[in-house]
Amino acid sequence: MKSRLWEGIRILGLDISESEIQRLLSYSSLIEKWNKVYNLTSIRGMDKIISHHLLDSLAVLPHIDATRCADVGSGAGLPGIPLAIARPGWSVMLIESNKKKAAFLRQACIELGLSNVDVFPDRVENLVDPGFDLVISRAFSEIGEFIRLSGHLCEKGGCLATLKGKYPEEELSRLPAGIRAVKVVPLKVPGLQGARHLVIMKSESE
Repeated sequence: MKSRLWEGIRILGLDISESEIQRLLSYSSLIEKWNKVYNLTSIRGMDKIISHHLLDSLAVLPHIDATRCADVGSGAGLPGIPLAIARPGWSVMLIESNKKKAAFLRQACIELGLSNVDVFPDRVENLVDPGFDLVISRAFSEIGEFIRLSGHLCEKGGCLATLKGKYPEEELSRLPAGIRAVKVVPLKVPGLQGARHLVIMKSESE
């Protein structure tokens, strides 16, 4: 499993240390363990967890930067925990309203020693903290809904970003007023078949 993760990180061109890779593998093991009871994700088996979750999350790193990052609808901690491990200088907030999943996130942060991560166990619209320079989601909702519920978290000059499968032409045609797509980046995720796109958005006033 370690070689598969190493190779994927090499293909993505990322600079991630040995200790961080070990922490990513420990996180994968936690997902697999808790999945048996809490059904965190439909993905089963370490091979698929590495490709469909870890590498899929890490693939965004060449295209984004942050000081404070909010992961909306974090679920099993994706993409927030992989980003927090690979970028220990970032402060990451995992937002997850499902109580069982939020419990997993807290325990994972403790076991992985992630001092740069906090968990908000409630709905995103109930978090009042407009101080994030990156607000990201991976499997939260349609783009317009994501912006409507999460846009208040983004500080002036910050970015909203979301991961999609095929190019989301229809969703982009319905962006809320005042929001523009800065770029839509096609991603090649090692071990993952099918299209992946990262949509990066900002306020039109910036």
